[in-house]
Amino acid sequence: MKTSEYASHDALGLAALVANGEVSASELVEAAIAAIAELDPTLNAVIHESYERAREEARGDLPDGPFRGVPFLLKDLACGNRAGDPIHWGTRFLRDADFRARTTSHVVDKFERAGLVVVGRSNVPELGAWATTESEAYGPCRSPWNPEHTSGGSSGGAAAAVASGMVPIAHASDGGGSIRNPASQCGLVGLKPTRARISVGPDIGEDWGGMSFEFAVSRSVRDTAVALDCLQGSMPGDPYGVAPPLRPYAQEVGAEPGTLRVGVLARHDDVPVHPDCAAAAASAGRLLESLGHEVDASHPKDVAGSPLLPHSLVVIATAQARAIESFSELLGRQLGPDDMDSDNWALAKMGQEGSATRYLAALEAHHRYQRSVAAWWEEGHDLLVTPTIAGPPPRVGEMRPDPSKPLDAFARSGALLPFTLPFNVTGQPAISLPLHMSDAGLPIGVQLVAGFGREDLLIRVASQLEQAVDWSARRPKIHA
Repeated sequence: MKTSEYASHDALGLAALVANGEVSASELVEAAIAAIAELDPTLNAVIHESYERAREEARGDLPDGPFRGVPFLLKDLACGNRAGDPIHWGTRFLRDADFRARTTSHVVDKFERAGLVVVGRSNVPELGAWATTESEAYGPCRSPWNPEHTSGGSSGGAAAAVASGMVPIAHASDGGGSIRNPASQCGLVGLKPTRARISVGPDIGEDWGGMSFEFAVSRSVRDTAVALDCLQGSMPGDPYGVAPPLRPYAQEVGAEPGTLRVGVLARHDDVPVHPDCAAAAASAGRLLESLGHEVDASHPKDVAGSPLLPHSLVVIATAQARAIESFSELLGRQLGPDDMDSDNWALAKMGQEGSATRYLAALEAHHRYQRSVAAWWEEGHDLLVTPTIAGPPPRVGEMRPDPSKPLDAFARSGALLPFTLPFNVTGQPAISLPLHMSDAGLPIGVQLVAGFGREDLLIRVASQLEQAVDWSARRPKIHA
C-alpha cells in the first residue's frame, strides 16, 4: 500500500479496508513504518520504535475491535505504559537508565483491545510539563505545517504524527490543555473527556488532583467518537466514576443536536489573545448561528480571568515533587537539579517546600471554582466557544526554560493556555476543532465546552461543524 493512499484515510477508513479484505494489517503496519521513516527525520515525532512487535501482532490474531489492524502510537508519558516497553517521560534520567514499564495501563489495554497496533511511542516535553515538545532528552518535535514552529505539548509528538499521516490516531493526555493545544497547533480533533470517563488505573487513581485526563488525537470526529466508546467506563478500584452514556458515542456522529444556547468568549482579562485566535472563536460563533443555534456573548465570569492559577500552581508543583520522589525511589538514587531542566526542578522544589494544608487549600479553591463555572451551564447554556489557545503556534526554541529566569517558561506555557486549564479543573468535556487557518498558513483551533458528562453533545455539534467546514481536505506541507 502506498503511503499516500494509507495517509488519505482516517482510522475507521483503514479498519474498513482490513475488514473488507482489501488490505492486510501487515500492509498497514509497513505503510506506517515507511511514513515514519520518510517524515520523522524532519518532525522528530516518534522516539521509540516497536516495529518488530507490531509486525508480529499484525500477522497474528488481532482483537476484533473497530480499529482492527490500524497503526497507532502511545504517548511516552503517564498512562502510556505497556509492560516491557521503554517509557521515559521526556527525561534524561529515565532514558539513561533504559527504564521500562513494569505494568500495562487500562488505557493501553483498551486501545489494544480495540484492534490498534502499536508501532512506537511519541515525543513529549520533559515530565509533560510544557505547552511545547522540546525536551533535552529527545529534542524538539516540529509542526508538519511549518517545521520552524512547534507541534504543541505535551502530546506534541502524537499530534505531529497524526497530522502528517504517520498514523491516523494516537494516544494523548491532557493536564492543562495537552490534548487540545497540540490538536489546535496541528489542525486535529482533540477531545478532553469528562473527569472519570476514562480510567487512569491501575497505577494511578488521579493525577494532578484530578486535572489530568487520558484519550487521543485524531483527524475525524467519527474516529474520536468510536475511540471514546472503546475507552470509556470506570475500572474496579477507581476512586470515582461518571454516569455512562445513554447510547454509544458513535451514534452521536451526524445526529441532530437541536437548537442550542451557545456562549462565545474571544477575549481574556489577564492574557493577550492574538487576533487570529479571537477571530477563530468569533467566526465559529457566527457559523453556529448560521446552523440554527442561539449564540450570545455570555460566559462563566471566572473563565475570562485567572483566579485559579495560584491554586493550580500549588497542585501541579506538589504533584511534580511527588513524581520526582517516585522516580528517585524507582531508580534507587536521589534526583536533583542536574537531572532535569531548570523550570521542572524549580517546580519540584516548590512542591517539596509546600505544606499539606496549603495543598488541601488549593484543592478547596479548585472545588469552589468548579461550582462557580458549572452554574453557567445550569442557568441554561449548552455550550461555550473559546479560542483553544491564546496565540498561534510558537516558534521552536521560544518557550524553552531559561535557568536565569526561574519558571518563566512555565508562565509562558500558562499564558498560551488560559482557555484550556479551567476545564481541567472543572472536569468538564472540551474539544478543539480545526476550524480556522491563519494568514501564515498555521492551524488555529476553536474550543467547545459542554456541561459535565456531555461528550454526546460535543460530538453531535463537532460532527455538524465538520460537515460545514470539511477540514479533512487540508494537508500540511510535510505529509506522507
